[in-house]
Amino acid sequence: MNTATLDPNRQFEHDALATPTSEEESRQMFVKSLKYHLATRVAPGNKLAYEARVLPEAEKAGRAPGSYHDVRALMADDGYYRLWGAMQRSSQEMMWRSVQVSVERQIDELQAKAKGNTAPLGSVTLDPDMPIPGYISAVDIHCMPGNYHGEFREDDLSNGAVYDRAVWFYAMGRMGPLNDDMGRSMSDHIKAHYPGLKPKRVLDMGCGVGHSTLPYVDAFPEAEIYGVDLGAPMIRYAHARAEAMGKKVHYSQQNAEKTNFPDGHFDLIVSHILVHETSNKAIRNIMKEAYRLLAPGGVVLHLETPPYRAMTDFEACMLDWDTRNNNEPFWGGSHLIQPEEMAELAGFGAEQGFERTIPSAFDQAEKQRTKIFQAGDFGGGGSWYIWGAEKEKA
Repeated sequence: MNTATLDPNRQFEHDALATPTSEEESRQMFVKSLKYHLATRVAPGNKLAYEARVLPEAEKAGRAPGSYHDVRALMADDGYYRLWGAMQRSSQEMMWRSVQVSVERQIDELQAKAKGNTAPLGSVTLDPDMPIPGYISAVDIHCMPGNYHGEFREDDLSNGAVYDRAVWFYAMGRMGPLNDDMGRSMSDHIKAHYPGLKPKRVLDMGCGVGHSTLPYVDAFPEAEIYGVDLGAPMIRYAHARAEAMGKKVHYSQQNAEKTNFPDGHFDLIVSHILVHETSNKAIRNIMKEAYRLLAPGGVVLHLETPPYRAMTDFEACMLDWDTRNNNEPFWGGSHLIQPEEMAELAGFGAEQGFERTIPSAFDQAEKQRTKIFQAGDFGGGGSWYIWGAEKEKA
């Protein structure tokens, strides 16, 4: 596939994607427009409200904020902030509903296509007895009904299909027509920063539907590419999507805290927005598992949005909105992680931990440097935050 020929203003319509009717697409595009309006025209008003009204009143009352938690407590009573938050939450729920209609209408056809491939390039392995950890099963993350693991029929892949389409609207198209900006950005960075790394095997932890997995197929054509995720619907759909796009990936339903791969099996382990959807205990286990799975000289990298310590208290408050309002209970904690401490706990050694900011690979990244958060607005600043650890060579 020649990515240069893709229309940057439309999601690429591969054979596994649910295709909307004109009426369905109109609803979906309305949600995209609404989200963009909220991000660019409404959200900036929160800062104006804070600086012109909320902060002066707090200082006058002797309640000057000393942390982003204090800012949140002050903003919670502001009418403008409350209206923006209500609209933001409503846009999220509208997004899922608008896509669900298309998927439900086509689910039989989508499943038939997925099962009809008799000569797959890659593979898919499911574990129906795998327990879903409480940090996933307790809440519908980012308000997606049924979460990653919810199944509503036999061999279900509907939530994978919903996620594929909805993420393009969530990011307002700013992760590219393949929703792959994270994987492209990370793989580009890895090739430039680690020119001597020639991985034989690459593992994408929490791969979802494979948006960020597939760029590694192109970046490292000699390597075997693997993806693991807790959700069976995500894994089924990821496999169907990869096959539809001619990409060879080996997907399996596994918990990244403890996989069935042998010691030292991978030279490169990556994740993309996995960390903020795991508990503090789970990410420690995941890092320990990464240490076990990496061969000497290997590296693990996690892509997320920037840590709160790199922001003003007001900016951190705005980004932290998702923690309490978008069913992302571990979002806030993930933005407080210290990579050196995590590397030490996992066995790498503190000196092997690192954090960096890398540029977005999407062609329009420079044009999108709005610096505006729409709560958990991925890619809004044209860059990504990564952290991880390097395993010492033998």
